Amino acid sequence: MRRKATVITIATLGSIALLAGCSDQKPGNPVPTSAPSSTGLPSDGAPAVTQPITNTSKVETDPCSAISAAEIEAIGGKVKRSGPEQLTMGNACNWVFQESPNTVSAGLTTGNKDGLSALYAQNATGGLTTFKPVAPIDGYPAVIYSNGGEGKGTCTLAVGIRNDLVYTVIPLLSSSHSSFSDPCGMATELASTAIKNLKGA
Repeated sequence: MRRKATVITIATLGSIALLAGCSDQKPGNPVPTSAPSSTGLPSDGAPAVTQPITNTSKVETDPCSAISAAEIEAIGGKVKRSGPEQLTMGNACNWVFQESPNTVSAGLTTGNKDGLSALYAQNATGGLTTFKPVAPIDGYPAVIYSNGGEGKGTCTLAVGIRNDLVYTVIPLLSSSHSSFSDPCGMATELASTAIKNLKGA
């Protein structure tokens, strides 16, 4: 049976939109949500997560612990400030780079209990304007997606770390940032770093 999946715009993520400030992009990427379920995953054509990461409790409560300050600065540049945001769909960490207006947000979307299957279901019903499965990141299936708000300097990447859980990375970059032309490449690097840290936790 197909699960019902709804879309929440990135505006729900509070400071992500706020910190984007006068960036060249307008946020409009969704976070997948669905009714809780414990069986029948994956579904809707989503790939299975063959090596699920189960030790996620620390990052669920402290999302900034998934990526160290040194690691994010090596990928995105000097960070001006960072901090966690307590959100309805799960806690995220927001990093604001010294060279503004450039930000990235990342975290576990714990409110979505269907993982990548929720995105595959949304795509099947025409609920997404961008849906692009990409090469696995460190062996974990991933999708680039959006529901409007596509543009240069922005990318929404979801990586399935379990069948029922995704790690999402969303850079919002201005033309001054070195990764402006390839925000998904930056998102992939950050997701890979977070996954390595989660596996080593």
